[in-house]
Amino acid sequence: MHTPYLVPGTPRLACDLAGHGPLALFMHGIGGNRTNWRANLPAFAPHFACAAWDARGYGASDDYDGELAFDDFVADLLRVLDHFGVARAHLVGLSMGGRIAMRCALLHPERVATLTLLDTHEGFEAFTPQQRRDFVDSRRAPLLAGKEPIDIAEPVARSLVSPNARPEHLQQLVDSIAALHKLSYIKSLQATVAQVSLGDIRQIRAPAHFVVGGEDRLTPVAMHREMAAKLGGAPLTVLPGAGHLSNIEDAAGFNAAALAWLQPRAALADAPQRWPL
Repeated sequence: MHTPYLVPGTPRLACDLAGHGPLALFMHGIGGNRTNWRANLPAFAPHFACAAWDARGYGASDDYDGELAFDDFVADLLRVLDHFGVARAHLVGLSMGGRIAMRCALLHPERVATLTLLDTHEGFEAFTPQQRRDFVDSRRAPLLAGKEPIDIAEPVARSLVSPNARPEHLQQLVDSIAALHKLSYIKSLQATVAQVSLGDIRQIRAPAHFVVGGEDRLTPVAMHREMAAKLGGAPLTVLPGAGHLSNIEDAAGFNAAALAWLQPRAALADAPQRWPL
């Protein structure tokens, strides 16, 4: 893996950068890192300046002291935009990354040009109490009992991919879970479940496009239909046969659908004033 670009500050944030044009920031899910976008950035780079981050405490980004508040991710997002000299950016968020993107659109609408939201949800109030317990216990309990992320990587990965996932896609997800920083991941789990609701997403004014795998069992198609309706009938693309990591399992389908929607809106975001490529 090549050396990432580091956005300074506390904590430092690692990003993979590609391309030129208006800025698109790609944000991974709770068990991921910036490499989850490796099959997507080459398709976006001819049209956009792409930054795929490692959220704080993930990948090559720094760990941090103290507990995590979910809005710390939003502050980090703004710090990345400020560092590159961008007033408004396109946000592309998978799962937890999608919730960070929607939260930013609610708190700082002037900074968000568009939202491309994959396999995500609007907070754990959308889940039953049993679903919340299952989500956390399958991940946190083994770690608190002394196991390491590599010990939970395969069962968690299998619960997220579709039944017909290709072995290399399953392995990519296993690798990303195995690479988690244990203590930071536990903080993320606690913060993400504590945030029962993002807020009223009906207040989001940024144009949005939802994408979901047809075989996503964690955040299914019906959940995305509800969110799309709340955002004024936002378009929804279903990628048949893909699971919760639809951009990995069907990279070509995701790239084509996302770019067809995003390219006509490219000029809504700013090109970076500072871009190291």
